[in-house]
Amino acid sequence: MSSFTPYFEFNRKKWASLRNHTPLPLTEEELESLKGLNVEISIEEVEKIYLPLTRLINLYVKASQQLHTVTTSFLGNNEKKVPYIIGIAGSVAVGKSTTARLLQTLLSRWDNHRKVDLVTTDGFLYSTDLLKKNGLMKRKGFPESYDTQKLIDFIADVKSGKNKVEAPIYSHMIYDVLPNQVQTICTPDILILEGINVLQVNKGKQTFVSDFFDFSIYVDAEVSDIKRWYIERFLLLQETAFQNPNSYFHRYTNLSKENAVKKATQIWEEINLINLDENILPTRGRAHLVLKKDSDHKVKDIYLRKL
Repeated sequence: MSSFTPYFEFNRKKWASLRNHTPLPLTEEELESLKGLNVEISIEEVEKIYLPLTRLINLYVKASQQLHTVTTSFLGNNEKKVPYIIGIAGSVAVGKSTTARLLQTLLSRWDNHRKVDLVTTDGFLYSTDLLKKNGLMKRKGFPESYDTQKLIDFIADVKSGKNKVEAPIYSHMIYDVLPNQVQTICTPDILILEGINVLQVNKGKQTFVSDFFDFSIYVDAEVSDIKRWYIERFLLLQETAFQNPNSYFHRYTNLSKENAVKKATQIWEEINLINLDENILPTRGRAHLVLKKDSDHKVKDIYLRKL
């Protein structure tokens, strides 16, 4: 970031000092269950990075709740509070899903926002059949592969305070949206929406998903590190999830390590890197907060947008 920046900049030590005695409501066992396949994160990382972040978000939520009380008093009605919405963006394989799950758990342990739901935008991808029909399988994850209007309608319903809103569910096993299965969202205190596309501005649209966010986070890292993490994850999946005969990627299980690395590199360079350069990385500057990771997945720098 340049010397002239809309962000306050923090290193690990300075950011960790902002914890301000926030308690650690998480065990080692719980943390282990929240980790992604090849995402290394320690209790120390939670204490230094994520507890200050949850303290900050808690203060923002309190301010939002107070503003809602003032507004309803002014209007003279008893409108129920609407969910506080957090968007989490970043590249494939950068660890944003782990960040989202960790924040969901930590935020749910604050007294004034116990109900925290998490939805991923994968469920709003068009079906595999439709993507194949329109020649978009190699563009999966790109803006045109999502039913953006459906996603906007969903987040608008949540933000309006609708009692019950349904989100489609995606299966990484079959690499497709699950037919007739939904996740039901019922007036949470906080909704976290996680996905590579949540901060994107779609051409021709007057309303964007991010218009409904109260706070947004971009998980960042050097491209060379993300590429390495992607290849490492591919190799781990080859030994685990891909072994399932129902897996969309089962055909890769018999590849030698050398050929598996070649295949993962090809997918990265032909799809994910292009999407990162063209559609994901340009949205980083729209986030309220950027978590910049080092090569070991530890957050080394934090950038908080000035109000």
